[in-house]
Amino acid sequence: SLMDIGRFVNDTKVERDDLEERLNFLSGFVAAFRYQMHPDILLKPSNDGPPIPAHKALLAVRSEVLKNMFESESRFKAPATEIETVWEMKHDELETLLEFLYNGVVSEDKMKRHVYALSLAADKYYIPYLRKICERHLDLYLCLTNALDILEIAEVCSYPKLKDKALAFIVENSSHFVHATGFYDWALKNPHLHVLITMAMVPKTKTKTFPF
Repeated sequence: SLMDIGRFVNDTKVERDDLEERLNFLSGFVAAFRYQMHPDILLKPSNDGPPIPAHKALLAVRSEVLKNMFESESRFKAPATEIETVWEMKHDELETLLEFLYNGVVSEDKMKRHVYALSLAADKYYIPYLRKICERHLDLYLCLTNALDILEIAEVCSYPKLKDKALAFIVENSSHFVHATGFYDWALKNPHLHVLITMAMVPKTKTKTFPF
């Protein structure tokens, strides 16, 4: 009836408004990062860029690995803002990771530029949601120019389905890859993956049976 439809529309609007209010409420984390409100740790990137202020409590909530690290290592007991730890990520990569940890979103542009670094960080610090997003992005953009890199990152980060898909794609387009610039260096760097590609390219021979 029209009354039921009106009630449904009203309930939907209430739910939408409630969700919007909840998101606005949670966006305070983003403001805390963006405006460096009461940070208690400095994360130093690997490329000698300026350290990035952050909050141990939020990092610990997002990553069980970081939580255990903060609780077990005495150096993290220092006074606020005097703690400085070096990360293996470049400044832009680390900043993008922190933006994700604070608001749960990575822009498409930053994901394209930093997906490999984010995948490694998600694997190392055990951030399942980020792992899922990175794997989905890599799967979606698999192509001739990045298939070898995706196969490598899928192996390192344990993305079995993505690894199988990338391997099948490389085998299907083997004539391109074996003559591609940089393939030789990639094969030297990843001998086990090179063996996998070679084995997958060899046609399976039919097993002959012999009567007794």
